Amino acid sequence: MDRTARRSWRTISVCVFALVTLSACQKEVTEHATTTILPTVTSKVLILTPSYEHEQTFTGTIRAGNTTGVGFELSGKLNELQADSGIKVKQGQILAILDTRLLEAERQEIQASLAQTQADVDLATSTLKRNQELKKSGYVSEQLLDENRSQLNSLAAAKNRLLASQHANQLKLDKSILVAPFDGTISRRLHNLGEVVAAGSPIFTLVGNINPEAYIGVPVALAEQFHAEQQVQVSVQDQTFTAEIAGISAEVNPVSRTLQLRISLPQDARVINGEIAYLHQQQQIEQAGYWVPISALTDGIRGLWNLYVIAKDEQQSIIERRDVEILYTTQDMAYIQGAIQPNEIYVSQGIHKLVVGQAVSPIAAATR
Repeated sequence: MDRTARRSWRTISVCVFALVTLSACQKEVTEHATTTILPTVTSKVLILTPSYEHEQTFTGTIRAGNTTGVGFELSGKLNELQADSGIKVKQGQILAILDTRLLEAERQEIQASLAQTQADVDLATSTLKRNQELKKSGYVSEQLLDENRSQLNSLAAAKNRLLASQHANQLKLDKSILVAPFDGTISRRLHNLGEVVAAGSPIFTLVGNINPEAYIGVPVALAEQFHAEQQVQVSVQDQTFTAEIAGISAEVNPVSRTLQLRISLPQDARVINGEIAYLHQQQQIEQAGYWVPISALTDGIRGLWNLYVIAKDEQQSIIERRDVEILYTTQDMAYIQGAIQPNEIYVSQGIHKLVVGQAVSPIAAATR
């Protein structure tokens, strides 16, 4: 083979190789194009509901069924304190004692006077009886008997006065001991040992352990929803109770413009005086809309929100954006209405990387 023929052969070989390589590359590109994987999104069906339950929450405070300032009915010097703040006490338990030395001296004086008066009464009685016998024999006059009777009556009256004084003295001694009027917890001690306290001045604040109540204000416009003996839901911290409305105030609070509900909690409610209580009231709102997860919504414009809806375009599922309005929200759900229709498919998860017009592969969300 001459040199010219060999060159021609080489040229033909290079061209054939180039054509084969190009054809293989074209096939690889075509195959790659036909196997493009679409992003998957979790989807749900929009279900139209005619109404929704709107939970309203109102706040108030816990008060013990019986909270009172406990003090002496008479003035005196605090001689003993047998309770302090934070102590649980039982009805009748001694809380404090006044200095009773003056009362003890008064009692001894009254007892001595009573003994002397009783002796005088006994003598006057004997004298009257003896003179009555002598009167029968004519040895004493009727005037003397009248004087004996008058003296005996005076002594009897004096004895009764002393008995009354003795009773009053004993009452003072009894009231010098302060006892708990009911079971409860001492929330505050207001005086110190050795202080002279006035009659009626509270020594302790006692909070009863029974009949806990919640006092919660509600707007006047909503007060007609409530009535006495109605069962309501009340929560305190992590506890929720089924409670009963015990009464409704007849006057509007001039500051908050609310009516106060007095709500009786269960006897076993573990609450503390002054804690915040929440009243949860469900109200049925007649307005059609759709429930969707809050995570399915993105910020829109003019105060609206966006929901991504999956529409069919020939053989593909295409992302569309719809404007919606939020009517009500719970912890993780939103009740909406807007440019959406019943039974449309929307993206419930994975919305952050989507763009309008994008083709996706929807996967139905698992139902609960």
